[in-house]
Amino acid sequence: MSGRKKSPSASDSKILAALQKQGRGSVFVPVDFLGIGSREAVDVALHRLVRQGAIRRLARGIYDFPKEHPVLGPLEPSAEAIARALAGRDRTRLQPAGAYAANTLGLSEQVPAKIVFLTDGPARTVKVGPITIQLRRTTPKNMETAGRLSGLLIQALRELGQAHVTPARIAHLKRTIPSSKRKELLKDIRLAPAWMHPIFRELAEEEA
Repeated sequence: MSGRKKSPSASDSKILAALQKQGRGSVFVPVDFLGIGSREAVDVALHRLVRQGAIRRLARGIYDFPKEHPVLGPLEPSAEAIARALAGRDRTRLQPAGAYAANTLGLSEQVPAKIVFLTDGPARTVKVGPITIQLRRTTPKNMETAGRLSGLLIQALRELGQAHVTPARIAHLKRTIPSSKRKELLKDIRLAPAWMHPIFRELAEEEA
């Protein structure tokens, strides 16, 4: 009756409070909560919260606080949210690559089964349901444009290949990306392969 039920429930409630602050849809790994207790205590608390249905285990060592849809139930987290949790909160940059980059820009209908992010941090791969998410370590040059339209475009065009960058695909990019954003491409043109330079210029030019 002394109220010393500290350990188990205290860790659980602190983790839940932190997640409620972040909001539903957040994806996390145990080390995100080392400020709350030892790794062992955090692992035990997460295991209990999974059993209670408060959080969901997506794969070994990765969890989410799922968004709930009134009809569909718990929703799947975004690939970016999973990749960001794997990469760590602030030390590491990410750059969507391959078929995922092309799909993000609407240049491909294909929804890839393997989603690749280039990173300047450690390489990691995790399987969540039918999707594999891979963090692939790359060169500093490839990461110079990370987080910008130019980076996404370079990776998408690389995936398609020069022969498949058709007038229809250029027109799609002009239609879907605001001209103010397209003008910024010229700042990074030197970081793109030479064959992409005319494409960058065409996208950046003023509309007639």
